[in-house]
Amino acid sequence: MRNTDILIVDDEMGIRDLLSEILQDEGYTVALAENAEEARRLRHQARPAMVLLDIWMPDCDGITLLKEWAKNGQLNMPVVMMSGHASIDTAVEATRIGALDFLEKPIALQKLLAAVDRALKHGEMQAASGLTVDKLGNSPAIQDLNHKLDIASKQNGPILLTGEAGSPFELVAQYLRKTGTPWVEPAKIEHIVDTPLELLQKATNGVLYVGDISQYSKNIQKGIAFLLSKADRYSVRIIAASSKSVESLTENAGTDNKLPALLSRVVVNIPPLRSQPDDIGFLANRLSTELADSQKIPPVTFSAGALTVLRQYDWPGNYDQLRNTVKNLMLAVDGEEVQEQDVASELGQGGNASSSELIGGFNFNMPLRELREELERRYFEYHIAQEGSNMSRVAQKVGLERTHLYRKLKQLGIGVTRRPADRGCD
Repeated sequence: MRNTDILIVDDEMGIRDLLSEILQDEGYTVALAENAEEARRLRHQARPAMVLLDIWMPDCDGITLLKEWAKNGQLNMPVVMMSGHASIDTAVEATRIGALDFLEKPIALQKLLAAVDRALKHGEMQAASGLTVDKLGNSPAIQDLNHKLDIASKQNGPILLTGEAGSPFELVAQYLRKTGTPWVEPAKIEHIVDTPLELLQKATNGVLYVGDISQYSKNIQKGIAFLLSKADRYSVRIIAASSKSVESLTENAGTDNKLPALLSRVVVNIPPLRSQPDDIGFLANRLSTELADSQKIPPVTFSAGALTVLRQYDWPGNYDQLRNTVKNLMLAVDGEEVQEQDVASELGQGGNASSSELIGGFNFNMPLRELREELERRYFEYHIAQEGSNMSRVAQKVGLERTHLYRKLKQLGIGVTRRPADRGCD
């Protein structure tokens, strides 16, 4: 199933065929499921653009399936519920879980087409707007973050996102972008100094995201200060991130002294991943779904034991490390269920490591060689994430020539896709 399909889930063949015929006549591509099990299988293969979901089905009702998708992080497409017997309470519950709309059977042609058109447009808007408030979980730490972001979104001026290394800075920054407005990132960090006005022109009435300022030279930081001085003229909101606190930035001799003060008016702190253990299962499932959809990696499920190991881990590399871990597990098990030992092996815990044996996220009962490799792996994964997979900048940061860097990454089993801009001269 392609991700442009409309998935129709209904146990009545006549209704499935009728809806399919109508929608195909309108130019849509359609996939059909006669029960929840078939709907699960199709959704597991790929994300449809929208779903028409019947509430009453013999094996599993639509409300239960909707809850299941929401819990697993798979409710990232619009769902329109259908029923000929549902009460108002049922419709309200479906909407609360995440359904976009509700159609009462028999469905009038114009109501069907209007609902489908509205759902597809809603899906496009969701994709354009990036972050939704529940995308990072629902723990108290994330609820507090969402509250702060809501306040920040209603204010003017620049915003500084702070957090530990590996925090989802860009994902959170996307939440502060208004639907349909420009989102601009410098293709190269040097453009902040070389072509600042061009960046502002591209971002007019939108957001200019400049990344982690704590990792930049003083010259680049001065360039950001210049952008801040001109941002109002172009109606641009500048969003910066920092994997160091404002106090640390101010005290650092390598920091442009003006920049922390210019950015400290609105500061939002992103909580570390270890503060939201109850969200880990949701995040792992959602990341698996997104990677399956975007990179065509066979999707996986996680056993209860695997989720327990993930929840108990300290996550020193935070969200970026979790994403890399999920991706590596998906590649390792090739569409099968991820087991407890798969996660323990990927995290370098070994087969017999318990959570009590972990110190700072490392298992000190491992052989020294394996522990050193795990430290090196996390070190390089951190810098690759920080530099957006720009291997020229990674090589500069870690002090290795590019050839030696790629050889080292291969030894550690870290896969890197070379970007077009990364194939030229250093």
